[in-house]
Amino acid sequence: MNTPDSLNTKSNNLFNLISKNWEELDDSLKTKLIKIWRVLTYKWQLQILFNLPFLLWWVLDKSFPKVHKFDTTIMHYLNLPDWALSFIGFGQ
Repeated sequence: MNTPDSLNTKSNNLFNLISKNWEELDDSLKTKLIKIWRVLTYKWQLQILFNLPFLLWWVLDKSFPKVHKFDTTIMHYLNLPDWALSFIGFGQ
């Protein structure tokens, strides 16, 4: 039977294995890996920064349900042809 201690030793063993391998690396290889890691995380930060306005838009969309109550009579006042209305989801 697995106990919490036996489950934690697996994760500790994995962490110890990674840290042991990291300590055994050469300094030049460590610096190269650190530079690669910084470039990757920098790009992740940029991706999060670029996606932040869309995330904010999504949160506002979910928090105000009145936005989704749309009066379809406005579409009839525009006198759009039926094929154009079907493209935007208001066709018959």
